[in-house]
Amino acid sequence: MNGPMNANAQRTDGRTTDAGTTDARTTDGRTTDGRVGDGRAAGPRVVVIGGGISGLAAAHRLVTAGARVTLLEGSDRLGGKLLAGEIAGAPVDLGAESLLARRPEAVALAERVGLGDRLQAPATTTASVWSRGTLVPMPKGHVMGVPGDGRAVEGLLSAEAVARIGRDLALPPTEIGEDVAIGAYVAERMGHEVVDRLVEPLLGGVYAGDAYRISMRAAVPALFAAARRHPTLTEAVRAVQQAGAATPSDAAGAATGLGGTGLGAAVFAGVRGGVGTLPGAVADAIRAAGGTVLTRTPVTELRRTGPDGWQAVTQERTYTADAVVLATPATPAAALLAAHAPTASTDLGAVEYASMALVTLAFRRADVAALPGSGFLVPPVDGHTIKASTFSSQKWRWVTDAAPDLFVLRTSVGRHGEEEQVHREEADLVDVSLRDLSAATGLAARPVAAAVTRWIGGLPQYPVGHLARMERVRAAVASLPGLALAGAAYEGVGIPACIASGSRAADEIIATSKTTHPGAGHSS
Repeated sequence: MNGPMNANAQRTDGRTTDAGTTDARTTDGRTTDGRVGDGRAAGPRVVVIGGGISGLAAAHRLVTAGARVTLLEGSDRLGGKLLAGEIAGAPVDLGAESLLARRPEAVALAERVGLGDRLQAPATTTASVWSRGTLVPMPKGHVMGVPGDGRAVEGLLSAEAVARIGRDLALPPTEIGEDVAIGAYVAERMGHEVVDRLVEPLLGGVYAGDAYRISMRAAVPALFAAARRHPTLTEAVRAVQQAGAATPSDAAGAATGLGGTGLGAAVFAGVRGGVGTLPGAVADAIRAAGGTVLTRTPVTELRRTGPDGWQAVTQERTYTADAVVLATPATPAAALLAAHAPTASTDLGAVEYASMALVTLAFRRADVAALPGSGFLVPPVDGHTIKASTFSSQKWRWVTDAAPDLFVLRTSVGRHGEEEQVHREEADLVDVSLRDLSAATGLAARPVAAAVTRWIGGLPQYPVGHLARMERVRAAVASLPGLALAGAAYEGVGIPACIASGSRAADEIIATSKTTHPGAGHSS
């Protein structure tokens, strides 16, 4: 997210503190001379800049491998876009609310930090699309909205659009090169209606972006790879489906969510009490392993100290370290890298972000008639304000268990280029959400409580060429020993992708430190 250095857009009260140790420390866990350390002699000293889930994952990986870790977060809380809260006494997620369980990273981290017994599969994954004034069940047989057979989308798309899909098989191959906008490519092969009423709301839910700009290589890599191998889009979709790389429920769940243990074959998982409780559990595990976690400590400058060392400068002091993991959004990362990797800084500074608002509403359950499934997506072509709604009390058992007399749902507002929507007055956002909900579902009740959470600059955009630009960034940073990058800007916006990014950065530091610090990479 954009902001002063490693600050998060959403702020809550309270500051993280750390217990002192037996070495020369202050009570907040810092050594008196500003060096990073925890009294152990074996591992390298590493500063992690940024306390979102990427930075937390990096710090956890490092400290459990024996590194002496200090994590510096500029805002007054940890977690980035993961935020647990409550409404009318009911616990809720006010940020990201589900983990993609088909990727192992998030579930594995939750288990490692003691949340394994709190993981839950959704109670229902049935979703709808609010199209042309009607809630239509989410079709089956598509890959991120792209059907392998026109019959799969009958009832949602017009008869003309269904027929247009079938003509893809007769079209000559389309050259897509090294990357292509998924909306433009699908529209060329199957028509605009497929994009406008299915691909767009699905991708918009994940990226808060524009399908006609979003990179196919970045957003749907399996389909991009298949499209380069097969002469038609239909054949590419069928190849992906046969390989099991994506399912309709993957896309619908991700879009209505913000895009292991006891989970069985579930595609998604939640955490009892909220996914927003994960950052705190990771931070506690870091501290328990000897690491230091500080909030309200924005880093204003990075300095090199010789060929291998680094200093992270804050307003209060300078932290000297053997290595740094830079786990901030692209804009503050660009500022910190400007003096050391100007090309990388320029590329990172060009990354655009979308803002969004989540409107969480609590109703008396007795006032709410039956609603269908876990929620619905909204095609922007229809001109409505909300882009999705999740029926939290129906999707997550833990919400109902905690507040059986309430019905909790939430809507999302805002896409790339729609900043004015996100900055509307809170009462206005609540009112427009209620109007759209009423039009879509017939809901006439008034909420007993409402909460608006704004995520300003919350979601990096992945336009055509994004991955190539990030490869250039990584190549430039690779020439700087002891520096690694992590975050949603690089390889994916989902929680597992961010955790994987943090772990990858940690592994890079661990691998390079073994030669300069014998014994590094092993717990002491």
